[in-house]
Amino acid sequence: MEFTVCDHHYIGGRWVAPLTPQDGIAVINPATQKTIGRVVSGGADDIEQAVAAARAAFPAFSTCPVRDRAALLGRILTLLEERSEEMAQAITREMGAAITFSRASQVPFGIAHIRAAIEVLETYAFIRQRGTTATIKEAIGVCGLITPWNWPLYQITAKVAPAIAAGCTIVLKPSEASPFSAQLFAQVMHDAGTPAGVFNLVHGSGPQVGAALAAHPDVDMISITGSTRAGVLVAQAAAPTVKRVTQELGGKSPNILLDDADFDRVVPLGVASAFRNVGQSCSAPTRMLVPASRLAQVEELAAAAAASMVVGDPLQEGTSLGPVSTQAQFDKVQTMIAIGMAEGASLVCGGPGRPEGLEQGFFVRPTIFSQVRSTMRIAQEEIFGPVLCLIPYADEADAIRIANDTVYGLGCHIQSADRDRARRVAAQIRAGQVHINHPAWDAHAAFGGYKQSGNGREYGEFGMEEYLETKAVLGYFAQ
Repeated sequence: MEFTVCDHHYIGGRWVAPLTPQDGIAVINPATQKTIGRVVSGGADDIEQAVAAARAAFPAFSTCPVRDRAALLGRILTLLEERSEEMAQAITREMGAAITFSRASQVPFGIAHIRAAIEVLETYAFIRQRGTTATIKEAIGVCGLITPWNWPLYQITAKVAPAIAAGCTIVLKPSEASPFSAQLFAQVMHDAGTPAGVFNLVHGSGPQVGAALAAHPDVDMISITGSTRAGVLVAQAAAPTVKRVTQELGGKSPNILLDDADFDRVVPLGVASAFRNVGQSCSAPTRMLVPASRLAQVEELAAAAAASMVVGDPLQEGTSLGPVSTQAQFDKVQTMIAIGMAEGASLVCGGPGRPEGLEQGFFVRPTIFSQVRSTMRIAQEEIFGPVLCLIPYADEADAIRIANDTVYGLGCHIQSADRDRARRVAAQIRAGQVHINHPAWDAHAAFGGYKQSGNGREYGEFGMEEYLETKAVLGYFAQ
């Protein structure tokens, strides 16, 4: 497997060496635990250079015709579609997603954010009339974007596409654990003819690069997707300059199985949703709330669904689940599995250690606990691995109480044969996005959290408006 070196940032329309050379950061293939690349470690001086480039580009780009921004997004879309296989291979190498999942989900869903931004621009009114007053939506300015490793392209495009649509200029700090896909994306931005300074990328760690970006006085907005801990640190760094901060953070999403649901259908779908991307999704429904009288049935169905999943080499076509992405994540998942056992949860399948036959790599056994109480740590803390909790409930009111019994509020799933009943339950859930009966994904549906899952929204029109300021001009329409 080739060794990839990302030794330049992308600033001001060109690839540039770091201003202060430092030791690079190793990129580890999570399937083999071998070093497969190295990424440059940037610093505050590189952020200074990138922000200056973005600031210089902002006046012209923010006032260019909307059709020009839509055309740029169209060129980006075409190039990403043409290079989708190269992107899928990079994502599998750097963060371990099964190649079939990279091709079917990681890359297509990332591309969908570009398409959605183009669609928003087709109808969005940047000037609106109310009497003689105009409400004008204007680009907020220079935006610092901090993205994670778990959905590398998807999270980049979820921020870059609406920012470009809004007319903002950008400094992107991708995760140092998944730099290959970010590097490929930066090349797409260059080849699409993005004006110099509109898009900039600085590689490096959160403490060195992310903190400098969040604190910079010439950055008008920060958007971060990451852990709640990281979101708090970014907000603290941004506070002295009173810039806008949007955060898409942790989650512990419930999946409520109401007693009239088709359990044969929804339980396997629920397991698949919880274990999608090896459980490394902030909105993964990792708490399955089950009528107490049906718990044994659900245990049997869930165990069968987990047993059907093939854990192994992510480059093999038949693999369902690759490894988790890092040593730290592997250690955390193993610790949480041990905690679940110590807390007295019933182990339905899986457990500690690697799956049989896999002696190296960050592979985790798909694990399901039953008889989980809402007070247990495995029911409260984000594990970020293939670990599912089956939590029994007494009645509908009890299910709603348990669903809301968490510091998070990102997503929720509800399964019921009675759609009106599902809607009634959805109205009582404190979460930013609710899925009824496993609907298709919607790139225009507002995504974001209540409580410690963050603030602000992403996707479609809701995402673009996070990158816009509102200006009222009284008398604008006066005769």
